[in-house]
Amino acid sequence: MIEISETAARKIRTLMANQGIDDGGLRVGVKGGGCSGLSYIFAWEKQPRLGDQVFEGPLGAKLYVDKKSLLYLNGTVLEYDTNLVTRGFVFQNPNAKTTCGCGSSFGA
Repeated sequence: MIEISETAARKIRTLMANQGIDDGGLRVGVKGGGCSGLSYIFAWEKQPRLGDQVFEGPLGAKLYVDKKSLLYLNGTVLEYDTNLVTRGFVFQNPNAKTTCGCGSSFGA
């Protein structure tokens, strides 16, 4: 399971509206690379792909996650940092054994 904080849900809904996407969600996933070995990925999608897990949060915000990525993201909380310097989506990932300073990569 992946949880979406209320702040992250609001940002997802705002960004989707800015992209002209009325229905759909944010694809989150994991790929090899980055300072710590694995990197988070994001993409806007109008609908889930076959085999995706769909997680719905506040305000109807949806995340689409493929099965492989879910192995690394299960139990994660997606937050949105509103700090002017570090603004952006933040993963509170209990599966991350190591993280880098940029916050966009991790080791499992």
